[in-house]
Amino acid sequence: MRRLSVLLLAGLTVTAVGCSDDKTVTTAPESTPATSPTSVAPEQPSSTAPTATPSKKAASVGDTLGVRGMEDGESLAVTVVKVVDPAGAANEFSSPDPGTRFVAVQFRLKNTGTAVYSDSPSNGARLVDAQGQQFDASSDETAAGPDFPGSVTIAPGDTGLGFVAFEVPVASEPAKVQFTMASGFADDTGQWNITR
Repeated sequence: MRRLSVLLLAGLTVTAVGCSDDKTVTTAPESTPATSPTSVAPEQPSSTAPTATPSKKAASVGDTLGVRGMEDGESLAVTVVKVVDPAGAANEFSSPDPGTRFVAVQFRLKNTGTAVYSDSPSNGARLVDAQGQQFDASSDETAAGPDFPGSVTIAPGDTGLGFVAFEVPVASEPAKVQFTMASGFADDTGQWNITR
């Protein structure tokens, strides 16, 4: 019984170490505020709670967000270039199920880090509808344009461009799209509003 308790405690410790409370969702495009060397903001008390900055607009189609991976040197500047809704099927083998349609989102991934980006972009992409339902990427190809292949490799400074398809109910109203590095496991997620 004592050995079982020790094993259970060790398992819980490993589980706790593997979970992170540092999850962030970036929704505002990066901008450089105009500051003057003579104007200094008064020092504010430190706070551990995240605060919203009302002056920043939420990212939308055409905006670029920076996201980080899980390892040092892993970072991307991700742009949602275009949303095609509905997106036609690429061929007779990739048609949506009855009662659903394809929505295709074109992403531009620029490797801004020092490490090679090697991953499947579709694994880290997610579509959220107006009701809050979340949809993972579909493996089907659409007629919107070239999809990202199953795996891409992007050297530091280089860029990749491709569509990711989502299969959603006909009645769903796409509202947001998210992108997270490391096949969706990194702590840093970019989020764009795509409401029409």
